Parts: sequence; structure tokens; C-alpha cells
Amino acid sequence: MRRQLIVLIAIIGLSASAIAQGRTVERRAKGPSGANIRIGMYINVRPDCTSGPLPTIRLVGAPENGKVNVKRVNVRATNYRQCLALNVPGYIAFYRSRPGFSGTDLVTLEIKFPNGRTEVQKITVKVAGADSSI
Repeated sequence: MRRQLIVLIAIIGLSASAIAQGRTVERRAKGPSGANIRIGMYINVRPDCTSGPLPTIRLVGAPENGKVNVKRVNVRATNYRQCLALNVPGYIAFYRSRPGFSGTDLVTLEIKFPNGRTEVQKITVKVAGADSSI
């Protein structure tokens, strides 16, 4: 009985850990070698169309053949959800391959949203060389 209880606690602990981690999202991006390729845009728009606190972005899996850079920007949009027009701060994440690289690279980002939700984003980046099309 004691062994079953320990196993049950271990399973519950793993489940709680998985819930705390949030969900994993897989995405794709593509672009030319040596150029900035946008791999993500992060904003927080409230129901009244004003900006909320921005998420925290952490690089948990660095690409082997390039670098990731995050820039703070002002995002202007029309017809976003119930907002006919908005101008809010945000972050845009870019991937840039080393010069001359062509192939596939992988970036893993952890996004912590202000509401406590965490999302792991696994982004596959397809990089085309100067002499090939994407």
C-alpha cells in the first residue's frame, strides 16, 4: 500500500509539473540566409483595446547556426479582435543565421504571460542560401 501511495504521489507530481510548464507549440518560419527572419510577435491587448503587461521571453534552446534577437516595438493594427485600430507596445523575435548557412535550424523560446500561463515555443526555421529559393 505504501509503495502504491509513493507511485501515486510521483505521478501527481509529474502532472502538476506538466501543468505548471504550460503547453508546447510548434511553429515554422523561413527566410534567406544572413537576414532577419521574424519568428514571433508578442503583445498583450486588453478588452478595452489598451496594452497590458508584456510577456517575459526566455531563450531555452539556442539555434546551432544563428542567433535570436528580441526587439521592443510599437505594433499598429486594425481589426484585431474587437479593436478597430490600436497602437500598443510589443516584442518581435528575430532569427538570423550565420552568413552562408542554408538548411534547418531550431529555436526554443519560453513565453511567460502576465496571467501566469507559460508556453514553450519550438520554432523550426528553414533558411535558404543566396542561390536557392525558399
